[in-house]
Amino acid sequence: MRKLRNYLRFLAAVQLLPALESGEETLVGGQAVLEGVMMRSPHAWAIACRKPSGEVVTMSEPLERPSEKHKWMAWPIVRGVMTLGYAMNLGYRALRFSANVAIEDVMQGEGDGRPAVPVAPPAQSAEESAKSREKAATISNWLAVGNLLLSLAFFIIMYKYIPLVAATELKKFNPALGGRIIFNLIDGGIRLVLFLFFIWGVSLWKDIRRVYEYHGAEHKTVFAFENGDPLTISAVQKYSTYHPRCGTSFLMTVMLISIGFYMLVPFTTFWARFASRIALLPLIAGVSYEIIRFAAKHRGSLFALMTTPGLWLQRITTQPPSDEMAQCAITALENAMLLEKERGGELVIA
Repeated sequence: MRKLRNYLRFLAAVQLLPALESGEETLVGGQAVLEGVMMRSPHAWAIACRKPSGEVVTMSEPLERPSEKHKWMAWPIVRGVMTLGYAMNLGYRALRFSANVAIEDVMQGEGDGRPAVPVAPPAQSAEESAKSREKAATISNWLAVGNLLLSLAFFIIMYKYIPLVAATELKKFNPALGGRIIFNLIDGGIRLVLFLFFIWGVSLWKDIRRVYEYHGAEHKTVFAFENGDPLTISAVQKYSTYHPRCGTSFLMTVMLISIGFYMLVPFTTFWARFASRIALLPLIAGVSYEIIRFAAKHRGSLFALMTTPGLWLQRITTQPPSDEMAQCAITALENAMLLEKERGGELVIA
């Protein structure tokens, strides 16, 4: 039962992945994971996850910035698509690490007849711990393949297929709703409602609400770092959980921008419209990235107003964290910055 619960919350967290991460490769950012936080700098990333026993498991690795190797990846629009894909891949790796930590705890508990939650006995050797984590990783690899397929199917059906079917059916009842502008407004409105309902619905699940709390810890810690404050719990906790560079703002911008893009598509048949919605995703993501990037640097601009709904939505996707959660975020950022300095990276602070 515990394994199923871990898998279900992992599945839900993957669906929320774009909303939980920051997609800017030149700044400090991060992402909430299962019982932990991942933080990254331009050339390093680190993750800190807390076990039920209170022990914090950490891991850090260097990063290569694709735009430093391939200049075309830094072109406007293109950089948004590439950065988003890179961030999603890294975020998925972080989620899998956190899931492995949880699975390892379950397996250790089952191995000696104890409940799954208690921590492994201190006498366990490093070799035994490594084998346990390796076995957990193997299980997670199989789950990862299935989950990727489920996630892709969920996204296409929920946010592309269902809204288009609903708008098409409404047009049959009232032909006046078939005009290009009104049709796409209805389609976009249904898509937005489904997205908001999903974000709100999973927030009712206690485990996902804890992910939202770790999301708040990540934002608070990034704010403290950007303002040059010491990375202490008291300094971090005074900041807001709402951050303009959050993936939630990005997703909301994508939802709004896509309505305008689809209005420009001249197709009138169902399947042509459906195919165009999938084909235009990279372009819409790239444009949305540029808007978020500009709005973060020009808070008084018109583009900044477009990101406001994303900040409102963070009232759901971020929650006030406990001190222990804030400490996880601090630990992850400190480890990432330590590796960044070792690699001689230069950090740009907005």
